[in-house]
Order: sequence, then structure tokens, then C-alpha cells
Amino acid sequence: MAVEKVNSSSSLAEVIDRILDKGIVVDAWVRVSLVRIELLAIEARVVVASVETYLKYAEAVGLTATAAAPAVQTS
Repeated sequence: MAVEKVNSSSSLAEVIDRILDKGIVVDAWVRVSLVRIELLAIEARVVVASVETYLKYAEAVGLTATAAAPAVQTS
């Protein structure tokens, strides 16, 4: 069986399109302590996705209820 090497070059636009389509989540947690005394604690979650992708996955885990706009009443 022969192995074929495929040279594919991706443009920056293709990479950004894929990231926005699939999304990326970076979750970081840092704690700095000295002699068992916590000096600094940082917790961060960065989400990079298109609005459509974010809303699709946020709805699946129940995060859209807090971001929903209030209903407008007309008289």
C-alpha cells in the first residue's frame, strides 16, 4: 500500500472560517500562593466562535435564558 503525501495550504481566511464554525474554548485557572496563603486567583474562560455557533451550543446547555432580551409589549 502506497502512502501519498498531500500538500495542502490553508489560507488565513480558511483557518478563521473553521474556527468560527467550530469554535474554540480556552479555560484557564491560575492560583498563586505563598506559605499556604492565597495571594492571587484568576479564573478565565475565553470563547471564540461565531454568534450562530455560540448560540447553538449555549442553548444546548441552557445559557441563553440569561442573555435573552425581554419581550416588547405593544399597546
